[in-house]
Amino acid sequence: MKMFKFAVVLFFAILATSTCKRDRCLEGGTHKHRPSPELDMHECTLYSESSCCYANFTEQLAHSPVIQVSNSYWNRCGNLSKSCEDYMKKIECFYRCSPHAAHWINPNYTAGIEFVPLCQNFCDDWYEACKNDSTCIRNWLTDWEWDENGENHCKNECLPYNKVYANGTDMCQSMWGNSFKVSESSCLCLQMNEKDAVAIKYLTSESSEESSSVSSSEERACRRKLRRAALLAEEEGVEIEVFEIL
Repeated sequence: MKMFKFAVVLFFAILATSTCKRDRCLEGGTHKHRPSPELDMHECTLYSESSCCYANFTEQLAHSPVIQVSNSYWNRCGNLSKSCEDYMKKIECFYRCSPHAAHWINPNYTAGIEFVPLCQNFCDDWYEACKNDSTCIRNWLTDWEWDENGENHCKNECLPYNKVYANGTDMCQSMWGNSFKVSESSCLCLQMNEKDAVAIKYLTSESSEESSSVSSSEERACRRKLRRAALLAEEEGVEIEVFEIL
């Protein structure tokens, strides 16, 4: 059984390694110049082997409820529920720490990202996790009022997420401006977990960069690789949520 578990882990490690040559970091104030290992991360461990953030940054995310990340307060409408907070952490970790985020760098703002493809089920689950939490803004990038200390404050009343966003698609494509989009593909998209290693291989390929959409051949190849990994896990009865998308 240990051999099969090792095979599954090795499968994803090889995929991740195959994209390392293209990995770089965004140009934000908390980002490194180049990704490198961070073995003492408190959160965001998905990116520990090649990280664009330093381990000490993740200390801010290590304790629940998360109150403040840098100068941004998450509790202006009360503490987030644990389930909602977990999704917010995934997004924060991707932006701050992922060595792949810069593939979708915003050409007009090199510390930002643009149109990162998220899986529909990820957005739907995120919405479900947060729908009963409250927020006073729709766009976390533009709708805050910032004081002289650079801290965020509400300009409007607090409302439940399900009153601010219509559904998971609306939330994913509005909360962070143009940072994310919902992908039409169920494979060539990100879920902020280990499965992303498969999608990243194709999303960052040269052929994908040359076209506005990913080809059907890449879609099929992505699905085949996921099935292969799923079979490795299934043979030993290893339950890995990452494979439950086919």
